Amino acid sequence: MDSALLTQPKQRFTEVVKFLPVGFVVLIIFILHYIFMHFHALPRYPDSTVEIVIFNVVTLLLVTCYVMCILVHPGTVPDKEEDISWQIVAQDLRDPPLDVSVANPQEWKRSGDRRQCKWCAKYKPDRCHHCRVCRTCILKMDHHCPWIYNCVGFNNHKYFFLLLFYSCIDCHIIFWTMQDSVRAALTPDTPFLKMFGLLFGETLAGFLGTLVTLFFGFHIHLMMRSMTTIEFCEKSMKRVGYDANVYDRGSTGNIKAVLGDNILLWLLPCSTPPGRGINFVSEDMRLTRDMEVGRGVRRRAHQKAEPAAEPKKRSAKPQTSGGTGSAPGSAGHSEDDFSGDEEKPSAHIHGPNAENGSSPAVPVVVTASGTAMSSAAGGAAAMSSVIDEASGTAQEAVAPIGAAAPPS
Repeated sequence: MDSALLTQPKQRFTEVVKFLPVGFVVLIIFILHYIFMHFHALPRYPDSTVEIVIFNVVTLLLVTCYVMCILVHPGTVPDKEEDISWQIVAQDLRDPPLDVSVANPQEWKRSGDRRQCKWCAKYKPDRCHHCRVCRTCILKMDHHCPWIYNCVGFNNHKYFFLLLFYSCIDCHIIFWTMQDSVRAALTPDTPFLKMFGLLFGETLAGFLGTLVTLFFGFHIHLMMRSMTTIEFCEKSMKRVGYDANVYDRGSTGNIKAVLGDNILLWLLPCSTPPGRGINFVSEDMRLTRDMEVGRGVRRRAHQKAEPAAEPKKRSAKPQTSGGTGSAPGSAGHSEDDFSGDEEKPSAHIHGPNAENGSSPAVPVVVTASGTAMSSAAGGAAAMSSVIDEASGTAQEAVAPIGAAAPPS
């Protein structure tokens, strides 16, 4: 594909078929406005004067934002006449030096190279993505919306946000204020056209109001987290990084990044955010993030050093010979090893037949108070010795009888 063809400016609104969703939205706005005014507000005039004024003002703002969403270009990567540093040069030449004070990129490829678009033959700024429908790279691309036949990007993000806001207000005004007229129309003497119009308008406003309210709430969440829809989907697929965002400027800063710096004009379709849509991380944000990263590294290093500073306390265990099956010199573990009392070396007390070795030694632990206490293991050994002594006595009684018997 010719690179000269790629760098040519893209023509907008060349496909008439894609205006069908726009026409559908315009038709819905007209129908709801007509039903509300003709079947509800005007028949109740002058009692409905406040409703008429508020509804028409909000509808005017809604239509203004909708037109601005369609006509305002969301923004694209600068051409070579504006800034040559974004153009991909020939392969045999070096990449042009990146002006860090202007671009200051935060997003790079895994290989360490700058992000680039093979379709536009340009380097991509942060938060920039290529839209295959619009056939160009969009600055701070949120998503492509077929209902406005345009992408939602840096330059028209505020208009799209306010479009959702005014749509919610209009739908809720229609749904909640028109309920009295709908109840009054449910009588046999009401004309069919009026009854159908009120019922249709109430149902349509309720349905659209629910969808738009949920969608608007989602975009409020994105605005407060300083994320676009594309960035949210990328984090959803990776399932990590929801709490880590290099573009987060705090609640007020995130709102200003969408609605502009002038608080008094936040809810009006004017005073868009300043900037070119290329750099989203200022110097103070970078310093703050570096300080937070440094504190996190020091905290993790301190947590790793704490176990080394406090060695585990282990009770002194004498190296004794093991029990049956143990290797010579191995440490034999008993109940004493798990005792929490301060212990002295073990003593041994022999049973009543210790002279002939029929009773094994019973270990007794002498505590700091000088009290002799036999362990559970010693008790078990004593019980075993009694059984062995009884069996040995029985064998001694049987042996002489066998010895006296004549050989066969």
